[in-house]
Amino acid sequence: MKLLLGCLFFLLSLVGAAQPTIHHNLPAGRSTGSAVEILWDSAGVPHIYGKSLAAMYYGFGYAQMANHANLILRLYGQARGRAAEYWGEAYLDSDKLVTLFDLPQQAQQQYAQQPADYKPCLDSFVAGLNAYAKAHPEAIGAEFKSVLPLTPQDVLAHVSRVVWLEYIGRPELGGARVLPPGSNAYAIAPAKSASRKAMLVTNPHLEWTDLFLLFEAHLNGPDFMAYGASLVGQPVLNFAFNRQLGWSLTTNTIDAADRYALTLDGDGYRLDGVQQAFVTKAVTLQVRQPDGQVKPQTLTYRYSKHGPVLMGKDGKTYAFRLAGLRNAALAAQFHAMASARNLFEFETALKRMQLPMFNIIYADKAGNILYLFNGNVPLRSEGDWAFWQGAVDGSKSQYIWTKTHPYRDLPRVLNPPSGFVQNANEAPWSCTYPIVLNPGSFPPYMAPVVPLRFRPQRSINLVKDDASISFEKLISDKLDTGLETADRFLDDLLAAVAQHPDSITRQAASVLKAWDKTTNRDSKGAVLFTAWFDQFNPRMVATRWDPQHPVSTPDGLNDPQQAVALLGNAARQVQQKYGRLDIPWGEVNRFGPAGRDFPANGSSEQYGIYRTIYFVADPQQPQLNRAVAGDTYVAVTEFGEQPRALVSLSYGNASQPGHPHNGDNWQRMSEKRLREALLEKPAIQKQLEKQEMLRFGQTR
Repeated sequence: MKLLLGCLFFLLSLVGAAQPTIHHNLPAGRSTGSAVEILWDSAGVPHIYGKSLAAMYYGFGYAQMANHANLILRLYGQARGRAAEYWGEAYLDSDKLVTLFDLPQQAQQQYAQQPADYKPCLDSFVAGLNAYAKAHPEAIGAEFKSVLPLTPQDVLAHVSRVVWLEYIGRPELGGARVLPPGSNAYAIAPAKSASRKAMLVTNPHLEWTDLFLLFEAHLNGPDFMAYGASLVGQPVLNFAFNRQLGWSLTTNTIDAADRYALTLDGDGYRLDGVQQAFVTKAVTLQVRQPDGQVKPQTLTYRYSKHGPVLMGKDGKTYAFRLAGLRNAALAAQFHAMASARNLFEFETALKRMQLPMFNIIYADKAGNILYLFNGNVPLRSEGDWAFWQGAVDGSKSQYIWTKTHPYRDLPRVLNPPSGFVQNANEAPWSCTYPIVLNPGSFPPYMAPVVPLRFRPQRSINLVKDDASISFEKLISDKLDTGLETADRFLDDLLAAVAQHPDSITRQAASVLKAWDKTTNRDSKGAVLFTAWFDQFNPRMVATRWDPQHPVSTPDGLNDPQQAVALLGNAARQVQQKYGRLDIPWGEVNRFGPAGRDFPANGSSEQYGIYRTIYFVADPQQPQLNRAVAGDTYVAVTEFGEQPRALVSLSYGNASQPGHPHNGDNWQRMSEKRLREALLEKPAIQKQLEKQEMLRFGQTR
């Protein structure tokens, strides 16, 4: 073994002699383990090679901490329900929610329920997190060190907090979020592919901060290879492809959480006409004061037969029920998905039903494509979609569901005649075109039947009529910044100006006629058009959305004179703010912080833009908008004899202060450039930034 390792190190030194090789003997002691190699490429992506799956996940934990240590420790501190103890009263509401739903205690139970084949991987991931912290104490902020050491239960509680409290529960729990999470995804079948190979587009749209940040990595172990991204602190890849297949997730229109309005009766509540007593629990939280002292705060939590109880902002009392909250093996399911070698094995993993929400879009080397409306959909006794939105009558036990639908009940489309599946966060019915799913075949509460928004329409229109989509064309489609709303309304607006002109609208029309109907960084006219559309009233539409023509309606204007008046308002606003009507989009909208920023492209989904980017006004420079969310991770993958993929992580692969890959991708974003996903060692060595060799194993 020593001879083989020596030869390996010698060969690597010949290939990348200028790159540093760092050796770590971790953990300390007499080790019976095996080596872990991490090759860091020039984009800050770790390519991790473990001689066992446990060793591989050890390297994954180590690498995540290297790039996100402070963030991970803060997130795990919050998942413990002790963040106010560590960092003060600003975190008290977070602690209350985590402890009300009992996530730390639940994590203890979940750890005992881990599948035997995955539990060593989880343990090793945590060992890697702790090993980095032990080896690099200087890299960790002093205020975060009190969270160490980390445990598997911290990881499981964090997973539950992110998936259940943020994704599933947040709409009902009433917490504020800058934007709803979203995504785009395509799977293209060989019949519609120019290369006759299946292709996959992965493209989550998330906030570029906090627990929504993604970490890109390449994992390699015995009979295992997966490339993709995970939410920071997650012990597995959440979006990934391997040599045979890949998948993407998009937030679906699932209703897996309910808020019940309780009818109070004395110290309890009424259920089916009978007074019920709340189950109560006293919890003491420690709260750090500005002077550094820690003071206890004792709270009494209440629970009804529906679930945990909270007082709403309206003064009413509500109970909450989240489907799948006790699922123990979500991470193990993701590992099984990444381990799958074909469609059967992949769906076998999905049938574990541990992932409580998200559409799944899938493609594989054999040419299969799949759409699944995945999740733990409550099996409800009655009611349609509208009935279960908002507060549900908590006085009737018939509305307290106890089971969820099995896999066979979920909307699913495999290999449709159209040759593609897609999702842009709309209901499952339009996952392909022509439409093949009938809402009437499913319970009326499964998903809404509502007009199709402009971004999903754009998604379908980009590919539906293209019989031979090349890999390059699919990338172009993914990066498309055109406005579906401009395609629908600009011609009518220009005709209206011709009928009802004045000096300012004639100038505006001249700019819009020359505009390319995109939000590329140099597009002149996008600022003006979006200012007009921001005032748009749906009552102005000539042809409303028509389910018989779902991707070409709404269309046209029924009040040309009002449309022109709104254009005049928009033109005056733009002229006053920027001094010109034809200001380029990228002069107003920026990627990156002041001083390190670049002209941006893309914009909000309300305009029907596939390259979805959300901007907020810069408080220091209010004439500028800075990107804060949207297009996050991109992977366009083709499944040939060997997969090939081009990828991007919008903000770079690190959040640690001072890290060279913290915010190093803004110029690529500005130029709409993707980079090759490096899958083989020769290619990695050509872009090698650093090599680390870790010693992994149990100590005795």
